[in-house]
Amino acid sequence: MMWLITRINDDYILTAVYAVMIIISFIIKREKKEVMVFFFGFFVMIIAEFIFVSTGVETFIRNSLLGIMPLWFPFLWGYCFVAMKRGIKILEL
Repeated sequence: MMWLITRINDDYILTAVYAVMIIISFIIKREKKEVMVFFFGFFVMIIAEFIFVSTGVETFIRNSLLGIMPLWFPFLWGYCFVAMKRGIKILEL
């Protein structure tokens, strides 16, 4: 997913590609509460990134989401939360 950021310059197209990838990954393998984990990461990171940007800690050149950050960024973070949940489950063996 990170590689696509350098290849797709249009935030709306990249967001759509991320959404399709996330939906496909949930269709292939979905465990309990993963959708909730995704939306938790999605919304928590919008708030966190808003705070970082408003304090000047971070800046984005691409700011298609409310003039703050790239539209695709919360989708990436949401799926990162799911990936972390899956990774933790693997480590619990």
